[in-house]
Formats: sequence, C-alpha cells, structure tokens
Amino acid sequence: MKDGGIENPTFDTPSSDFGQPYHAGRAGAVGGAAAPAGPGPYTEEGPCGWGPCTPRVLQFCNNSEGYLAAYSLLAIFQGIVVNGLINISISTIEKRYELNSSLTGLISASYDISFCLLSLFVSYLGERGHKPRWLAFSAFMLGLGSLVFSLPHFSSGKYQYGRKIEDTCQTAEATFVNATCSASTNSPLRKYLYVFILGQLLLGVGGTPLYTLGTSFIDDSVPKHKSSLYIGVGYAMSLLGPAIGYVLGGQLLQVYIDIKIPKRQDTTYTKVDQDDPRWLGAWWIGFIACFFANWLLIIPFSCFPKHLPGTAKIQAEKIPETHDDGGQVLVQSDNIGQSFKDFPVALLILLRNPVLMSLIVASSSEALVATGFATFLPKFIENQFGKSSSFSATLGGLVLIPGAALGQVISGVLVSKRKMDCRGIIKFMIGTCTVALILNTVFLFAKCGNEPFAGVSETYNGTGTLYNLTAPCNANCRCLRSLYYPVCGRDEVQYFSPCFAGCASYLFNNMKKTYHNCSCIGKSKRGNGLEDFVYEAVPGKCPTQCKVLPLFLTFFFFAVVFTFMANTPTTVAILRCVPDKQRAFALGVQLLFLRLLGTIPGPILFGVAIDSSCTLWDIDECNSKGACWVYDNERMAYLLMGISAACKIITIIFVVMAVYFYKPPPLNKALRQKTSERISAIHT
Repeated sequence: MKDGGIENPTFDTPSSDFGQPYHAGRAGAVGGAAAPAGPGPYTEEGPCGWGPCTPRVLQFCNNSEGYLAAYSLLAIFQGIVVNGLINISISTIEKRYELNSSLTGLISASYDISFCLLSLFVSYLGERGHKPRWLAFSAFMLGLGSLVFSLPHFSSGKYQYGRKIEDTCQTAEATFVNATCSASTNSPLRKYLYVFILGQLLLGVGGTPLYTLGTSFIDDSVPKHKSSLYIGVGYAMSLLGPAIGYVLGGQLLQVYIDIKIPKRQDTTYTKVDQDDPRWLGAWWIGFIACFFANWLLIIPFSCFPKHLPGTAKIQAEKIPETHDDGGQVLVQSDNIGQSFKDFPVALLILLRNPVLMSLIVASSSEALVATGFATFLPKFIENQFGKSSSFSATLGGLVLIPGAALGQVISGVLVSKRKMDCRGIIKFMIGTCTVALILNTVFLFAKCGNEPFAGVSETYNGTGTLYNLTAPCNANCRCLRSLYYPVCGRDEVQYFSPCFAGCASYLFNNMKKTYHNCSCIGKSKRGNGLEDFVYEAVPGKCPTQCKVLPLFLTFFFFAVVFTFMANTPTTVAILRCVPDKQRAFALGVQLLFLRLLGTIPGPILFGVAIDSSCTLWDIDECNSKGACWVYDNERMAYLLMGISAACKIITIIFVVMAVYFYKPPPLNKALRQKTSERISAIHT
C-alpha cells in the first residue's frame, strides 16, 4: 500500500470472512492520501493481534462490539475492587489493624487523590497515543493495586482474638478487663496503613485511563448517533462492579479471616462464630481474585490496533458540533498537543469553553448527591425505618445499582434513537434533572418518627433522666457504652444493650436468643397476661410502626433513574462541544472537577448533615467521642432533602446556561464541501 498506508498484506487480500474490516482498513489508508481533506490520524487501522501474529479468530473481536465487551469487563472489575470490596471490607480492616475511622477515611480518599493528580496528564498524553494499550496499562495497575492491598494479610500473622465480652448485666469487676482505655495504645499493626494507601494509589493510577481514554475511544470508533448507546451500555456495566463486589465481599466475610478457626487450649478463650463481635471475615480473598482477573484483561487490550477498522470512514462522516467561539478554538486546537509543552494552552482552551465548564459544574453537582446517597442511603434506611444494617445495605443496593444502570441505558437509547444533536442532548438533560428534583420531595412525606428508646427519648419506667443510659435499674451492671447491641423489650421500648436493659441471663429458644431477668424492662403493653415473659427481651431494634418504606423506595428508585439519565448525555455533550483532538483531555478535566467538587466533598457534606441530627453519641471508656447511635429521624430527612434539592437546582441552572452559551459551528458551503470531499476519499 502507498501514500502513508500500513504496508501489511492482510489488508490487500481480504477474505470472504473478513472482507468488511479489511476494506475499512484500506479506506483509512486512502483517506490519508487525501491531504487536508483526509482523516489523517485514523490511518493506523490494523488487524487484531500482536505484531506479525494476527490469528484469524481474533478478527471477530476487531470491532466496536469486541472493544465494548473488553471495556465493560475492565470497568466491572474496577468497580468490584474500588467501589465494592474496599467499601465492604473497610470495617474489618479497621478492626484487624486497629485503625480509627479517620485513618480508614484516608485509605478511602487515596484513590481519589491519585485520580485527581493524574487525570489531566494521562488524558492529555493518551489522546494521540495508542488508547487500547493505555487500557492494558490500566488493567496491569488495577491488578497490581489489588495485589498490594491484600499483602498485609500475608505479613501480619494469624489473627489473635481475645476473651469474649459478655453483653449481659455483670457485677464482677474483672468482666471487661480487655475493654479498658489502655486498649487504645499504638499498635505495630498500624504500620500496614501505608501499604493500604499504596494499594489505593495504584488503583487510582489504573482507574484514570479507563473513563477518559477508554470512553473517548468508543466515541472515535462508532457513528455519532450510536455513541451514546455504546457509552451508556459501558457505564451501565461499570455499575455491576459495586453490586458484585458487595455480594462477593459479603459472602467472603462469612469465612473466617484465616480460613480455619484455631482451637484454644485456654478455656477462657471461647470459640468465635459469626455472631461474635470478635469475628473477622476473609476480606482479602476477593482482592486476590481480582488481581488475576485484571491481569488476564491485559491480553485482549494489548491486541487491539490503535484504531479499529472503519474509524477513518466514521470520523469523515461526522459533522462537527464544537462550540463556536469565533473560530479561534478550532484553529488553535489543530496546532497543539504535539508535545507536552502545549499542555497549558490546551488546558486554557478547555477552561475558556463556557459550555464545557457549565456541563462540568452540573455533573459535579449531580456527583455530589450520587456519592452522598451511595455512602449513606443504607444508614438512612436503617435509622429511618428501623431495619438491620445488612438488610438496609441490601435495600440500598437494590435501589441504587439497578436504578443507575437503567437510567444510563434508557438515556443512551433515547439519545441514539432520536439522533439528538448537542443542543438537543443538553435540553434533554434539563428535563431529566427537573423530574428528579420533583421526585426528590419523597423525603417530605415518606419519613418516620423515632421509636421509644430508654434513656434517650424516654426514661426507664419513670426512673433515670433523658439522654443518660444509666439508671438505678442498671447502675451496678458495669455496662459498656462502646458495646452497642440493641434489644427490644416486651414493653416495646428499645434498649441500648442487654446490659443496659438489666438482663442477667439469656436462653436459646428454637435457635433464637432471648434475654431474661431484665430489671429495667417493664410489663408488656399488650396486656396479654403472660407474666412469665414480662422481663424478656429479644436482640435487634423494635419493629417500627412506620409503613412508608415501600413508598419511599419506589419514589427514590425513579429519582435515581432520572438522575442517572443525565449521566450518559453529559459525557456525549462534552465530547461534542470540544475539538476532536481534545475529547479525551476534556473528559480528564471533567473527572478532575467531578472529584474535587463532587465525589470527595459529597460524603463529607452528607456525613456532617447526618451527624448534626445525632441525639446519642458513643462515649467510650476513654471519654472519647465515637460513632452516633441514635438520630433525630425527621431532622435527618429534611437535611438530606435540602442538600439534594439544592444540588439539583444548581445542576438545572448550569445546564440551562450550557444551552444558552452553546453556539454550533456554521455549516457553510466550504465546510459542506470539505465534508463531501472527505467522504468521497473514503469511498474511493
């Protein structure tokens, strides 16, 4: 082949099985000969393989569908590790390595820190590079980060659990010898904090190319009207990762951390089971599995060519929709990006694009709400509707994951089928955000009051005082405020723990634990005359009288759907409103602001709001303030609705601004002639 094409006999002798891909590859070479009218940078189309090794069977995957499959798998495994396994394992890691919440918070934030530091540079340098090989590098780093994150388990020795802490009323002074203030001294296990941070930093390095270069490669390789569909499917698949991670991690936490539970010769060390607070699960197994899975994905990404067959033809047929600022941006963007010294100019061009920046602020505001609810929705359900933490997490996952995936797929299909242009896409976002804002009012009417709680909302049968868990009926029990194990008494009042309820003994009836001889629990309010069971209590919170949970979940599910219906259109609009050679860089800029303004402050803002509604804090034996045990439900609901509504309004305002600022490039006679020449060159 001549005129800048790739000299490969594979392209000159197409077979009946693979004629179409090879024809597209030849078109790229011919287009390169069309001088200024040709597609230029898309001439490097080639077969799927490694150098001269191009097995015929691999050519079945040498298309946009094959790439989307590999991209989706990488996004799934990235989500399993970063948003699934780490989140569900963090409490176990906290206990095993004696870390406090601020240190585990630093571990969680390390991924975003790494992403922010690298997103601009990776997206800028990779724009003109070999994007599939960048994703092979991404798979390598995600695998390496998973491996490093699991290493502390193999170097910290066997887990040594202490004596069991009794949860019933005990008067012996030595009962809680292993739960004194001296337990908070520095531990040599804390040095593994730096290994966890290193693992998260490596995961951040691996995640950076995925949603910048990987997404822009999809847009390069498919027709404009199909781009939103492919991106929507890819984003929806990425949401399966956290769901799989939570399910997988939850199952693995039911396996003992060292696989085999050791036998103790000392009779004071009772054997642990899953109901024992000393139990720790095998958090590390999932990371090892993801290490192998991610490294296996290096193989498919390393065999993709720089451009898929047919890319030149697709790019030639696309009509530019770049925001028109008088023609200077297009002229400048064609002359930059050849070296790293052009980085400041390229960044300035994007920052001066009012449409891009409006969309970035809007998407950051949506990300703040999304990450806030992703973090605290289970806590809201648990406290608002009186459900267990595990059941609340399941409900939260069933609402968030399918709702987000469905929203992204629906929006991708609608934008693709309607063949919306850039302005139409932005107007579509206004509609979805407005509906999500209306559905946000579910917090006004689907909320619950607090159930009776001894020592918090009411006294102990007329004794003691409010906001004081200690009363005459449990004063001699030496109860720990750091051991929160709620029980429900037969008087339909909730107690902080069996100890604070004054329960001196427990029995197992039909495999269900019940507490007896409880000095603080009054008579049953049901008046059924069962005096033999007056002083019983059962583990768990009292059943709530609030019945609006199904209504809340229904409205919130549709709010999630319409919220995420703006996600895929936002990405497509950003790719449309910037010059072709800056699309990946624009996604890098967006993801930088998305984290700085959205995903990093989101959980912090929601956490502050939830903490401000606390009515009972954990004060341990060292008089240090810990977690919150009881919240004011109505105050929590109003605060979360206020934050969500404010962010939705900000999103709508900036999306409207994007519509106002957007000016499509004039499709004048010269541009039509140029486009016609490019298409003619491709079909020659």
